Amino acid sequence: MNNNKSTIIGWVLIFAVMVGFIYINQPSEEQLAEQARLRAVQDSIALVQAQQELDQSMAEARYNQTLLQDSTSALYQAAQGEEQSFALENEVIRLTFSNRGARVTSAILKEYTNQEDLPLELFNQGDESINFMLDGKNENIVTEKLYFHPIVVTDSTLVFRMPVGTGYLDFSYCLLPESYMLNFTVQAHGLQNFFPSSMKTMNVDWAQRVRQQEKGYTFEQRYTTLTYRTEKDTEHLSEMKEQSKELANLEWIAFKDQFFSSIFIADQQFKSADIKSSPINEGSGYLKEMQAETTVFFDPSGEKASQFQFYFGPNQYQTLKESSKLSTSGKNLHLDKLIYFGWPIVRWVNRFFVVYLFDWLNSWGINMGIVLLLLTLIVKAIVFPFTYKQYLSTAKMRALKPHIDKINAKYPNPEDALQKQQETMQLYSKYGVSPMSGCLPTLIQMPVWMALFFFIPNAIELRGQKFLWANDLSAYDDLLHWNFNLPLLGDHISLFCLLFSIVNIVNTLYTMKQQPAGGDPQQQKMMKWMMLMMPIIFIFALNNYSAGLNYYYFISTLTTIIIMFVLRHVIDESKLLVQLEANYAKNQQKPIKKSSMMARLEAMQKELEEQQKLQQQQRNKK
Repeated sequence: MNNNKSTIIGWVLIFAVMVGFIYINQPSEEQLAEQARLRAVQDSIALVQAQQELDQSMAEARYNQTLLQDSTSALYQAAQGEEQSFALENEVIRLTFSNRGARVTSAILKEYTNQEDLPLELFNQGDESINFMLDGKNENIVTEKLYFHPIVVTDSTLVFRMPVGTGYLDFSYCLLPESYMLNFTVQAHGLQNFFPSSMKTMNVDWAQRVRQQEKGYTFEQRYTTLTYRTEKDTEHLSEMKEQSKELANLEWIAFKDQFFSSIFIADQQFKSADIKSSPINEGSGYLKEMQAETTVFFDPSGEKASQFQFYFGPNQYQTLKESSKLSTSGKNLHLDKLIYFGWPIVRWVNRFFVVYLFDWLNSWGINMGIVLLLLTLIVKAIVFPFTYKQYLSTAKMRALKPHIDKINAKYPNPEDALQKQQETMQLYSKYGVSPMSGCLPTLIQMPVWMALFFFIPNAIELRGQKFLWANDLSAYDDLLHWNFNLPLLGDHISLFCLLFSIVNIVNTLYTMKQQPAGGDPQQQKMMKWMMLMMPIIFIFALNNYSAGLNYYYFISTLTTIIIMFVLRHVIDESKLLVQLEANYAKNQQKPIKKSSMMARLEAMQKELEEQQKLQQQQRNKK
C-alpha cells in the first residue's frame, strides 16, 4: 500500500457520499421524463379538469334538484339553504368554515407570512375539499352537496347539524387554545332506521392542491410529499413523480409541503386508503395535487362518535411533538416523524442532538446566520478529536516518506507491486502506523455531516431570516441573477454556493499539498480529477438549495482549512519522527504480528511466485 492511499480512500468515501446525496436529491431520468410529460399535457389536463368540474357541478345541481323536487326525501331540508361562513380562532390560527358540507375552507397561520409579506394562507375554498359519504337504505348522504345549520358558535367551538328525516347528523369542531390542533367528531342521532344495521364505516374523500409558499419551486418541490403513518412507521409517496397506493390501517394522512402541513387524523384509524400525489407544473402557484379516498369507522346507532383531528400548521419539530400529545385517542401520534431527518443513524443524531442544540442556540435571540455559525463551530469542536487523529495519521505518513521512497525505488516495476505492498505494510507495522487510521475518523464524522444536510432544509426557523445578502436563509440567495435560463444552472447563481465551491478548491489544494509526494501516478491523476470535478458538481447540484445549507457548508469547509493550518504549525513532525523511530526500535525486539491484510498479501505473493515459476518451466520446455 503506498503512502497516501488512506487519504485517497478517505476522499473517495467523501466524494461517493456527496455524489450519492446529490443523486438521491436530484430528479432521475425517469422523473425528468415524467415532468416533461406533465408539461406536454398540461393544457389537456386543464381541459379535463375543467370538464370534470363542470360535470361535478352539474351532478350536484341534479342531486340537489332531485332532493328539492321530492319533499318526502329525508334530505329535503338539507338540500336547501345558502352558503355561510363561520370562523374559529385562537392565538396562532384562524379557520374558516362553510355550512355547505360543514367543512374547513381556509386556514390562516397568524405567526407566518407568505412571499408578499401577508398572513400565510395554507389553503382556501378553491384549494381544498373534504366530502363524507354515508350509504343509507334508500338514500345516500353526500355532505359536500348539503347544508348544515350551526347550533353552537363560539370562538373555539362550532357544531353543525344536518336534518335527516326525523333524526340528524352532527359535525362538531373544537379548536384547542394556543394550538394548531382541531378536534372533530361526526355523530348520528335518531338515524337507526335510515342506515342499515350492518353499516360500520363511511367514506371520506379528502383532496388539496398544495400551494407554493416558498421562493424556489424546485427546492420546495423536493420536500413536498403526501406522508402517512402506519401502525409502526411513517412513509411517503414520491416527491418528484405521480404516485398512488392502496393502504390499510393508517393513523394519519398528511398533505405536506416543505414547511407546512395539513394532517387528517382518525382515532379509529383509516380502515382503507387510496392515496395519490401528482406534481403540478411550475408557474401555476401550486406544487402538487394530493388526494385520499378513505373508509373510516361510523356507528349508525349514534352510540359512539367517529372521532378525528386536524393539524393545520408548521412543520416545526417541537410543535409537532407537543401536538402529538393532544391526541384524543390518548396514544402518541408521532407527528414529529413527519419531518424527514434522514437514515436511522443520521436521524438519531438529528433528533437527539442537532435539534436540541439548534433550539438552545436559537433561544438566545440572535441572528439565524450567527446561530448556524455557532452550530458549525460546536459541531467542529465535538468532532475535533477525530479530525486531529486523521491529521496525525497524515503527518506520520509524511514523516515516513524517506523510507517509503526507498521501497518505491527498490520495486520500480509494476510486476513487483505485491512485494512493494507487502514490504510497505511491514514498515508501517514496525513503526506503529496504520494506513487506514485516516479513514476511520472520516467515517465517524459522516453521520454528523449528513445529519445537517437533512436538518437545515427542514428547519422552519430559517424561513424568512435575513443574513448578509441572503434575504431568506431557507431559499437560494440569488444575488447574481439574470433574465434567462442556462442549462443545469437556471436564471441565477447562489453566492453562498459559489463561495463554498471556492473554499472547497482551496481546501483540496491545501490537503493535496500536505500529502506525502510519490505514489501511484494514476491515483494522483484521480485525486486531481476529483479536486476539479467536485466544486463543479457542487455548483450545479446545490445552486437551488437553501442559502442556509450552502452557508453551513461554506463555514464548515473554511473552519476545516483553519484547523488544518493550525495543526500543520502546531505538530512538530521532527519530534513525531523521533517518536516513530522509538516505536520502530521497540517493535524490532518483537516478532512481527501479521495482520489479516498482511497474510492476504503474503498469500497473493506466494501464489504469484508459483505462477511465475510455472510459466518459466513451460518456457524452458519449449
